[in-house]
Amino acid sequence: MKPSTGTGLFTAAVFALGVAALAGTGESVAQDPAARMSPENTQADTAPAEPAAKLPAYRDLRRITRLRGDPAAGKAKSELCAACHGAAGISIAPNFPNLAGQRAEYLYWELVEYQSGAMPESAMTPLAASLNDQDMRDLALYYASLPAGRAPAQEEAPAPDTALLERGRQLFMEGDHGKGLPPCQGCHGADAGGHPLAARDDRDGHAPWAAYPSLRGQNAIYLQVRLNAFRTAQIHHSTNDFVMGGVGQRLDDDTISALSAWLAAQGP
Repeated sequence: MKPSTGTGLFTAAVFALGVAALAGTGESVAQDPAARMSPENTQADTAPAEPAAKLPAYRDLRRITRLRGDPAAGKAKSELCAACHGAAGISIAPNFPNLAGQRAEYLYWELVEYQSGAMPESAMTPLAASLNDQDMRDLALYYASLPAGRAPAQEEAPAPDTALLERGRQLFMEGDHGKGLPPCQGCHGADAGGHPLAARDDRDGHAPWAAYPSLRGQNAIYLQVRLNAFRTAQIHHSTNDFVMGGVGQRLDDDTISALSAWLAAQGP
Protein backbone atom coordinates (compact mmCIF):
# COMPACT_ATOMS: atom_id res chain seq x y z
CA MET A 1 0.00 0.00 0.00
CA LYS A 2 1.53 3.34 -1.03
CA PRO A 3 1.34 6.49 1.08
CA SER A 4 -1.39 8.91 0.10
CA THR A 5 -0.56 11.98 -1.95
CA GLY A 6 0.52 14.86 0.26
CA THR A 7 1.43 12.69 3.25
CA GLY A 8 4.95 14.07 3.50
CA LEU A 9 3.86 17.70 3.45
CA PHE A 10 1.04 17.19 5.93
CA THR A 11 3.20 15.16 8.29
CA ALA A 12 5.95 17.77 8.08
CA ALA A 13 3.43 20.38 9.14
CA VAL A 14 2.54 18.39 12.24
CA PHE A 15 6.20 17.76 13.03
CA ALA A 16 6.57 21.53 13.01
CA LEU A 17 4.20 21.58 15.99
CA GLY A 18 6.74 19.51 17.87
CA VAL A 19 9.61 21.74 16.81
CA ALA A 20 7.65 24.78 17.94
CA ALA A 21 7.07 23.10 21.29
CA LEU A 22 10.83 22.83 21.80
CA ALA A 23 10.99 26.59 22.00
CA GLY A 24 9.03 26.48 25.23
CA THR A 25 11.16 23.86 26.98
CA GLY A 26 13.98 26.14 27.99
CA GLU A 27 16.56 23.76 26.49
CA SER A 28 18.10 24.03 23.06
CA VAL A 29 18.61 21.12 20.69
CA ALA A 30 22.12 22.47 20.21
CA GLN A 31 23.07 21.61 23.81
CA ASP A 32 24.71 18.33 22.78
CA PRO A 33 21.59 16.12 22.71
CA ALA A 34 23.62 13.45 20.89
CA ALA A 35 25.80 12.86 23.92
CA ARG A 36 22.82 12.87 26.25
CA MET A 37 20.66 10.59 24.16
CA SER A 38 23.05 7.91 22.91
CA PRO A 39 22.34 4.51 24.53
CA GLU A 40 26.10 4.28 25.12
CA ASN A 41 25.82 7.24 27.49
CA THR A 42 24.07 5.64 30.44
CA GLN A 43 25.03 7.90 33.32
CA ALA A 44 21.69 9.70 33.43
CA ASP A 45 19.64 6.61 32.74
CA THR A 46 21.10 4.42 35.50
CA ALA A 47 20.44 6.96 38.24
CA PRO A 48 17.36 6.60 40.46
CA ALA A 49 14.19 8.20 39.16
CA GLU A 50 14.15 11.92 39.88
CA PRO A 51 11.19 14.14 40.76
CA ALA A 52 9.46 15.55 37.70
CA ALA A 53 10.93 19.00 38.39
CA LYS A 54 14.46 17.61 37.84
CA LEU A 55 13.74 15.74 34.62
CA PRO A 56 15.48 16.86 31.42
CA ALA A 57 13.47 19.46 29.54
CA TYR A 58 13.03 16.83 26.85
CA ARG A 59 14.65 13.71 25.40
CA ASP A 60 15.78 14.17 21.82
CA LEU A 61 14.91 10.89 20.10
CA ARG A 62 16.18 12.28 16.81
CA ARG A 63 19.71 11.60 18.08
CA ILE A 64 19.41 8.02 19.32
CA THR A 65 21.72 5.25 18.10
CA ARG A 66 21.21 1.53 17.62
CA LEU A 67 20.67 -0.48 20.74
CA ARG A 68 23.21 -3.06 21.88
CA GLY A 69 22.55 -5.73 24.48
CA ASP A 70 21.85 -9.41 25.08
CA PRO A 71 18.39 -10.76 24.12
CA ALA A 72 19.10 -14.04 25.94
CA ALA A 73 19.78 -12.11 29.12
CA GLY A 74 16.57 -10.19 28.47
CA LYS A 75 14.61 -13.42 28.31
CA ALA A 76 16.02 -14.46 31.68
CA LYS A 77 14.90 -11.11 33.13
CA SER A 78 11.40 -11.15 31.59
CA GLU A 79 9.54 -13.31 34.11
CA LEU A 80 8.09 -10.34 35.95
CA CYS A 81 7.11 -8.65 32.67
CA ALA A 82 5.22 -11.78 31.60
CA ALA A 83 2.66 -11.25 34.36
CA CYS A 84 1.09 -8.50 32.21
CA HIS A 85 2.68 -8.81 28.78
CA GLY A 86 2.58 -12.60 28.46
CA ALA A 87 5.37 -15.14 28.23
CA ALA A 88 5.71 -14.49 24.49
CA GLY A 89 5.22 -10.73 24.64
CA ILE A 90 1.49 -10.93 23.85
CA SER A 91 -0.49 -9.18 26.57
CA ILE A 92 -2.85 -11.07 28.84
CA ALA A 93 -5.34 -8.18 29.07
CA PRO A 94 -6.49 -5.58 26.53
CA ASN A 95 -5.27 -2.62 28.57
CA PHE A 96 -1.64 -3.79 28.28
CA PRO A 97 0.37 -3.45 25.05
CA ASN A 98 1.75 -6.32 23.04
CA LEU A 99 5.56 -6.09 23.05
CA ALA A 100 6.55 -8.91 20.71
CA GLY A 101 8.10 -7.74 17.46
CA GLN A 102 8.22 -4.09 18.52
CA ARG A 103 11.32 -2.03 17.66
CA ALA A 104 14.02 -2.46 20.33
CA GLU A 105 14.90 1.23 20.26
CA TYR A 106 11.27 2.21 20.86
CA LEU A 107 10.93 -0.23 23.77
CA TYR A 108 14.18 0.88 25.37
CA TRP A 109 13.35 4.57 25.34
CA GLU A 110 9.86 3.87 26.63
CA LEU A 111 11.44 2.09 29.59
CA VAL A 112 13.78 5.03 30.12
CA GLU A 113 10.76 7.33 30.23
CA TYR A 114 9.01 5.12 32.78
CA GLN A 115 12.13 4.84 34.93
CA SER A 116 12.76 8.58 34.91
CA GLY A 117 9.24 9.36 36.10
CA ALA A 118 8.22 11.07 32.85
CA MET A 119 5.25 8.77 32.30
CA PRO A 120 1.91 8.95 34.14
CA GLU A 121 1.87 6.83 37.29
CA SER A 122 0.98 3.20 36.51
CA ALA A 123 1.90 -0.38 37.36
CA MET A 124 4.99 0.15 35.21
CA THR A 125 6.34 2.90 37.45
CA PRO A 126 7.74 0.76 40.32
CA LEU A 127 8.73 -2.05 37.96
CA ALA A 128 10.81 0.22 35.74
CA ALA A 129 12.40 1.81 38.79
CA SER A 130 13.88 -1.58 39.67
CA LEU A 131 15.69 -1.94 36.33
CA ASN A 132 19.18 -0.78 35.50
CA ASP A 133 20.23 0.40 32.06
CA GLN A 134 21.54 -2.99 30.94
CA ASP A 135 18.29 -4.65 32.03
CA MET A 136 16.32 -2.25 29.85
CA ARG A 137 18.55 -2.84 26.83
CA ASP A 138 18.38 -6.61 27.19
CA LEU A 139 14.61 -6.67 27.69
CA ALA A 140 14.01 -4.39 24.72
CA LEU A 141 16.13 -6.57 22.43
CA TYR A 142 14.47 -9.75 23.70
CA TYR A 143 10.93 -8.58 23.02
CA ALA A 144 11.95 -7.15 19.66
CA SER A 145 13.25 -10.59 18.70
CA LEU A 146 9.88 -12.29 19.28
CA PRO A 147 7.33 -12.81 16.50
CA ALA A 148 4.46 -10.33 16.61
CA GLY A 149 1.04 -11.76 17.39
CA ARG A 150 -2.31 -11.23 19.03
CA ALA A 151 -3.95 -12.85 22.02
CA PRO A 152 -6.66 -15.47 21.35
CA ALA A 153 -9.24 -13.09 22.84
CA GLN A 154 -8.35 -10.54 20.15
CA GLU A 155 -8.68 -13.13 17.41
CA GLU A 156 -12.08 -14.26 18.69
CA ALA A 157 -13.55 -10.81 19.36
CA PRO A 158 -16.52 -9.76 17.19
CA ALA A 159 -15.55 -7.58 14.25
CA PRO A 160 -16.19 -3.87 14.85
CA ASP A 161 -18.73 -2.01 12.75
CA THR A 162 -17.54 -1.74 9.16
CA ALA A 163 -18.24 1.99 9.04
CA LEU A 164 -16.08 2.51 12.12
CA LEU A 165 -13.26 0.50 10.56
CA GLU A 166 -13.45 2.46 7.34
CA ARG A 167 -13.34 5.73 9.25
CA GLY A 168 -10.26 4.48 11.12
CA ARG A 169 -8.58 3.43 7.87
CA GLN A 170 -9.23 6.84 6.31
CA LEU A 171 -7.84 8.65 9.34
CA PHE A 172 -4.72 6.51 9.39
CA MET A 173 -4.05 6.70 5.66
CA GLU A 174 -5.30 10.18 4.81
CA GLY A 175 -5.82 12.09 8.04
CA ASP A 176 -8.58 14.64 8.42
CA HIS A 177 -7.69 18.05 7.01
CA GLY A 178 -10.80 19.61 8.53
CA LYS A 179 -9.60 18.67 12.02
CA GLY A 180 -5.95 19.36 11.25
CA LEU A 181 -5.09 15.67 11.67
CA PRO A 182 -2.19 14.31 9.62
CA PRO A 183 -2.19 10.79 8.16
CA CYS A 184 -0.74 8.44 10.79
CA GLN A 185 1.08 6.50 8.10
CA GLY A 186 3.54 9.39 7.79
CA CYS A 187 5.33 8.19 10.95
CA HIS A 188 3.97 4.67 11.48
CA GLY A 189 4.12 3.38 7.90
CA ALA A 190 1.43 2.55 5.36
CA ASP A 191 1.07 -0.91 6.91
CA ALA A 192 1.07 0.50 10.48
CA GLY A 193 4.17 -1.59 11.15
CA GLY A 194 6.46 1.31 12.01
CA HIS A 195 8.31 3.94 10.03
CA PRO A 196 9.47 2.63 6.63
CA LEU A 197 13.00 3.92 7.37
CA ALA A 198 13.19 2.33 10.82
CA ALA A 199 16.03 0.01 9.83
CA ARG A 200 18.10 2.82 8.29
CA ASP A 201 20.54 5.18 10.00
CA ASP A 202 20.84 8.78 8.93
CA ARG A 203 24.08 10.23 7.59
CA ASP A 204 25.27 11.01 11.12
CA GLY A 205 24.77 7.45 12.34
CA HIS A 206 21.57 8.15 14.25
CA ALA A 207 18.41 6.02 14.08
CA PRO A 208 15.54 8.48 14.64
CA TRP A 209 12.94 6.49 12.72
CA ALA A 210 13.39 3.42 14.93
CA ALA A 211 11.67 5.28 17.78
CA TYR A 212 8.26 5.19 16.05
CA PRO A 213 6.27 2.12 17.18
CA SER A 214 4.43 -0.47 15.18
CA LEU A 215 0.71 -0.12 15.86
CA ARG A 216 -0.91 -2.87 13.82
CA GLY A 217 -2.66 -5.59 15.80
CA GLN A 218 -2.25 -3.68 19.05
CA ASN A 219 -5.01 -3.89 21.68
CA ALA A 220 -7.78 -1.35 20.98
CA ILE A 221 -8.29 -0.46 24.64
CA TYR A 222 -4.58 0.13 25.13
CA LEU A 223 -4.51 2.36 22.04
CA GLN A 224 -7.48 4.35 23.30
CA VAL A 225 -5.80 4.96 26.65
CA ARG A 226 -2.53 5.92 25.01
CA LEU A 227 -4.09 8.30 22.50
CA ASN A 228 -6.14 9.92 25.24
CA ALA A 229 -2.95 10.43 27.26
CA PHE A 230 -1.51 12.41 24.34
CA ARG A 231 -4.81 14.23 23.95
CA THR A 232 -4.71 15.37 27.57
CA ALA A 233 -0.96 16.20 27.52
CA GLN A 234 -0.01 13.54 30.05
CA ILE A 235 2.98 12.41 27.96
CA HIS A 236 5.33 15.21 26.94
CA HIS A 237 8.98 14.40 27.59
CA SER A 238 10.48 13.54 24.22
CA THR A 239 10.61 15.01 20.75
CA ASN A 240 8.26 12.25 19.57
CA ASP A 241 5.88 13.15 22.39
CA PHE A 242 5.79 16.72 21.08
CA VAL A 243 4.72 15.47 17.67
CA MET A 244 2.03 13.21 19.15
CA GLY A 245 0.95 15.95 21.52
CA GLY A 246 0.19 18.19 18.56
CA VAL A 247 -1.81 15.38 16.99
CA GLY A 248 -3.53 14.48 20.26
CA GLN A 249 -4.93 17.97 20.71
CA ARG A 250 -6.91 17.44 17.52
CA LEU A 251 -8.35 14.05 18.46
CA ASP A 252 -11.82 13.50 19.89
CA ASP A 253 -13.61 10.43 21.22
CA ASP A 254 -14.85 9.41 17.77
CA THR A 255 -11.48 9.64 16.04
CA ILE A 256 -9.74 7.79 18.88
CA SER A 257 -12.34 5.02 18.75
CA ALA A 258 -12.10 4.65 14.97
CA LEU A 259 -8.31 4.64 14.82
CA SER A 260 -8.02 2.16 17.69
CA ALA A 261 -10.56 -0.21 16.18
CA TRP A 262 -8.94 -0.21 12.76
CA LEU A 263 -5.41 -0.72 14.07
CA ALA A 264 -6.52 -3.54 16.37
CA ALA A 265 -8.23 -5.27 13.43
CA GLN A 266 -4.99 -5.43 11.43
CA GLY A 267 -3.07 -8.69 11.53
CA PRO A 268 0.25 -8.77 13.41
